[in-house]
Amino acid sequence: MHLLLRSTILGAVVIATIAGLPDVSAAQDPPCCLRDGLRIAVQYRVEAIDHRRFTATDLWNAIEPYLAAPGIHTEDLARSVGGRPIRAVTFGAGPTSVLLWSQMHGDESTATMALADLIRFFAEGSQDPLQQRLAEHLTITMVPMLNPDGAQRFARENALGIDLNRDARRLVTPEARALKALRDRLEADFGFNLHDQGVRRTAGPTGLQVAIALLAPAADEEKSYGPARTRARLVTATIAEVLNQQVPGRLARWDDSFEPRAFGDLMQQWGTSTVLIESGGLPDDPEKQDLRTLNVVALLTAFDAIASGRYETADPEVYEQLPFNLGVEYDLLLAGGQIVSGDYDPITADIALVYDDPVAGREIRVEAVGDLNRAEAMDTLDITGLYVHPEPGATTTSQGVPGIRLGHRAAFTVRRGVSPESEMAYEFRE
Repeated sequence: MHLLLRSTILGAVVIATIAGLPDVSAAQDPPCCLRDGLRIAVQYRVEAIDHRRFTATDLWNAIEPYLAAPGIHTEDLARSVGGRPIRAVTFGAGPTSVLLWSQMHGDESTATMALADLIRFFAEGSQDPLQQRLAEHLTITMVPMLNPDGAQRFARENALGIDLNRDARRLVTPEARALKALRDRLEADFGFNLHDQGVRRTAGPTGLQVAIALLAPAADEEKSYGPARTRARLVTATIAEVLNQQVPGRLARWDDSFEPRAFGDLMQQWGTSTVLIESGGLPDDPEKQDLRTLNVVALLTAFDAIASGRYETADPEVYEQLPFNLGVEYDLLLAGGQIVSGDYDPITADIALVYDDPVAGREIRVEAVGDLNRAEAMDTLDITGLYVHPEPGATTTSQGVPGIRLGHRAAFTVRRGVSPESEMAYEFRE
């Protein structure tokens, strides 16, 4: 068995794929916008962007056909440190202002793809009742890709090496200044801070991999609930209620410790009710296309709830009861096996494996060997009673005793006996 087929070892995928989304019967019609969001995410997908690594040029070329549509306004806000354009796209003429920004970390692109799809929906969906409702009640301003220099390198920081989400107070970067000036000019009522988080996170200590983590950020050290944060919590609860129908057990709550340099926290302090959406990971979603769909659903749900005022009746406990977003060290832990070491007696040792690209599940390597009883991993495979047979080249020798080489690619079989000819149970190789 090859580790590349991670879902074969670790179980079935919970989320439906784009091609096989489940029908929601009329008798179980969910609140807006699960059904509508899933439909819109498919119907208005910008097919020119289908991988998570793309540049600002790729993005603007892909959405250019939709920017001239009636009701769509595009504005150049600033130039990045590297001279690349930072643009805002606005839809609607309603009294409530909604501001969204994505990819302020250049390697966090899932929500940017979703914003591209929403721009196409706003441009082409004029006959859709949801689109009409949003246009009437909201003015939605989107900044897709705040950090184009980081996106060019698929790196977190901007061209100066600065994390834009730690520059909300000093505003030394042109990217941060552009976002702050836009918020102030709009006096945005609601904000959506759109990110990707590491995929080695679980929903609580024994939970599934987190697909989406949510947060209504604190506006002060006391984590008090003033008007802005109170509204944000209700919107977040509305999103959680809908997403839980599609990915049950895969939502979590981000740490709400106050960070006085971060945009989400200070937006809340400045009076913009701000929601953080962190896209995590899902099995068999190497380019985050399923998560892209979930972002479309989440944002349309929030827009509709704000436009209708429905968020005001949301239950805040739906948000408060979300499990915490917990990080783990390893992707896979092989527990309880015995490592066959040449002419020496087999030794009992656990093996921890990590992917160099944990999103796509590629390039697996050995990170730790030994008694890892207290280690935390995304998944654990119990191989008690089985024997690990490293391949030639995957071992190292210390004081004449061979062992598995740390940091080396995973290249071994797990068999039912000490003999290399015994029946194979699993195979780990690239």
